[in-house]
Amino acid sequence: MEWQVISLCFTVYYVTASSPLQYTILEEMKINSVVGNIGKDLGINQDLAIRNLRIAAHSNRKFFNINSENGNLYITDRIDREDLCKSELICFLDFEILADNPLNVYPVKVQIQDINDNPPRFSKDVFEIGISESASPGAQFLLGNAKDPDLGTNSLQNYVLSHNYHFSLDNKSDFEGLGYPELILERSLDREKQQKYELILTASDGGKPAKTGTAIIRIEVLDFNDNYPVFQQKIYKISLSEDSPSGSLVLHLNATDKDEGSNAEINYSFSHIPENELDIFTLDSQTGVIRTTGELDYEKTKIYELSVEAKDGGGLAAQSTVIVQVVDVNDNAPEILLSSLSTPIPEDTTLGTNVALIHVKDLDSGENGKVTCKLAETLDFKLLPSSNNYYKVVTAKYLDRERKSSYNLTLEAEDEGSPSMITKKTIHIIISDVNDNEPIFDKLLYISYISENIPAGSSIANIHASDLDDNDNARLMYSIINVNIEEIPVSSYVSINSMTGVLYAQRSFDYEQLREFQFQVMAKDSGSPPLSSNVTVRICIIDKNDNAPKILYPSPDTEGSPLFEFIPHSAEKGYLVTKVIAVDADSGHNAWLSYHLLQVPDPTLFTIGQYTGEIRIGQDVQDLDSLRQKVVVMVKDNGVPSLSSTVTLSLVMAENFQQILPEITRHSNNSDSSSSVTFYLVIAIAFISMLFIVTVLGTVIYKCRKTITPTTFGTYSRNVYPQFTLGCPSEISDTSLPFPFSYDVCVTLDSKQNEIAYLKPVQNVPTDNLIDTENATLENNTEVCFTLKF
Repeated sequence: MEWQVISLCFTVYYVTASSPLQYTILEEMKINSVVGNIGKDLGINQDLAIRNLRIAAHSNRKFFNINSENGNLYITDRIDREDLCKSELICFLDFEILADNPLNVYPVKVQIQDINDNPPRFSKDVFEIGISESASPGAQFLLGNAKDPDLGTNSLQNYVLSHNYHFSLDNKSDFEGLGYPELILERSLDREKQQKYELILTASDGGKPAKTGTAIIRIEVLDFNDNYPVFQQKIYKISLSEDSPSGSLVLHLNATDKDEGSNAEINYSFSHIPENELDIFTLDSQTGVIRTTGELDYEKTKIYELSVEAKDGGGLAAQSTVIVQVVDVNDNAPEILLSSLSTPIPEDTTLGTNVALIHVKDLDSGENGKVTCKLAETLDFKLLPSSNNYYKVVTAKYLDRERKSSYNLTLEAEDEGSPSMITKKTIHIIISDVNDNEPIFDKLLYISYISENIPAGSSIANIHASDLDDNDNARLMYSIINVNIEEIPVSSYVSINSMTGVLYAQRSFDYEQLREFQFQVMAKDSGSPPLSSNVTVRICIIDKNDNAPKILYPSPDTEGSPLFEFIPHSAEKGYLVTKVIAVDADSGHNAWLSYHLLQVPDPTLFTIGQYTGEIRIGQDVQDLDSLRQKVVVMVKDNGVPSLSSTVTLSLVMAENFQQILPEITRHSNNSDSSSSVTFYLVIAIAFISMLFIVTVLGTVIYKCRKTITPTTFGTYSRNVYPQFTLGCPSEISDTSLPFPFSYDVCVTLDSKQNEIAYLKPVQNVPTDNLIDTENATLENNTEVCFTLKF
């Protein structure tokens, strides 16, 4: 066939969203032939690059495609009108074109026009006819007709019989206008002269050039049989439901013949039926019963046309046509096709954003093919109808990934058949994260208690924050906001692991110098832009028992030269000899002090208040052998382990220093008989110097007493300790004295006075060493005052 001579006209209609573009082409056009320009016809030639034109795929076979560069619609597969539309006069291929930015659907209809690509074909290659020799000229014999699937002038037009002497051909038409040939006997037959004839029957169409098909007619001259079989109807029309089971009765044919014997015996057969229909129907040659042998499918074939022949034993035959109309039932569930899907979508997507494009269809017809689609109950998305059974899934509310990170949207398509059929399809939508949540700390305030003297580099706290976002938006970095603690950067005290939030000590802490400090930690995520939040961290130093008690009076520095405490001979039991005063730089239980006699000549001679440090006489001293008693006092704190300090006291039975001097001298002679004159000289000089210093001190103290009113020290209560309030919570007990702090202390040297007085605190005292009271002895009723700084 010469395609070059075919004149092809394309008729293009530019339509709105409800009217399709329409093209007209010939069947059997070459692959890659251009049908039309979609971009030009839609008026979007300038936007081809961003519109992303494509054909929606609704079947496995794709006949057309679009050139993305120039917008041409071209053929991609062989198009056979007879295969697509069979005997239908008008043949269309319908499809949709999808475009993005914005999302649109454009329906397209392509009309397929017929060409003369099929020759006429007879149902049989050989037609065998028996003609009685008694047949009169003019007798007509029906021949099998030919079929041409082409249309119009390209279809079957006429029949031609090969030249012969006895027969001619008559072209006739049935009530539907379909032509069929009849063989006409022109001259009487004589079986004795010729028993058989063989003719060629040619069928031709009206194409240019015309196509033909041939069949052989074999004629056998029979003995006389003058009656033909007769069908009750020339055409039988049967309606059969497509869900009829295999073996269902279609029709019971009943042809009659007035002859007798073998000439009246009728056999039934299909005279013209396509091969694929032989798998659907069967005909009993004896009874004429037509039954189904396969399944009927309205969606594949709506009408079957069966040509049935009844032939008697004499060779006479009659034909009838059985038209089987397949009745549609609702046997096809609706189909849900996902044409476009956008996932994941960000959680800050605006309302009404297109998420998916859905196409629904049903292969059934009529009410059975009408489909409605809906979205299962969800408040965040909704389904909007578009055109041509398309639906859009759009956002109906603002999304929040932290509330719900994904959705399974269930689409439900239902037809209007009885009973209706329902199809469900689930679409999985993922919500992507945006950085819309600040880090959140586990606590509003972090308080960490650490022991003093911990080594540098120790872990002291774990700061943790969480972020409801995802991935980088939830990846946190920790940092310390720079502040100064007593003019020292906080980074000199602590550091933080930026990934884990673990705080580490940069130095060893001393409770006596720093009780607590606080700073802020910032947690920042890695989003763009990043979000951050701060939290306050308070570090409280817990006291450790790392300071031994400090004895203020008597000063332990006088052990080389003993300090004398005078006990009058008239002293009685309970007499207050002196009082040991000590403090502890620690706090709480670590600063609770107790006083104990560590070394005493006679345990019953002296007693000491465990919590007051008051040394009193435990028995009468009239019979005391030695005038001088050496007592060692231990002051111990309440820490674990306990720390202690000792001081040695020399207690002398005398009214004044002059009375004890000979005893001291004798004691010195007895203790060291080998001392030289030089030793006594040194003693004398030291004694004179001490008297001079004590005299000066006494004068100064006397002047001070006139300006400072002493407060009674009183007898210590067993359970009373100084208390000071700290900024840290009560989990730690802190009762140490604040530093630096100073006190004025006055101590009586008169054994008859049973009180030791504390004077008021002295502020802003220089941090020099304590005033040395070593070797200080005064007259009776003299108080020694000195400043305590600690």
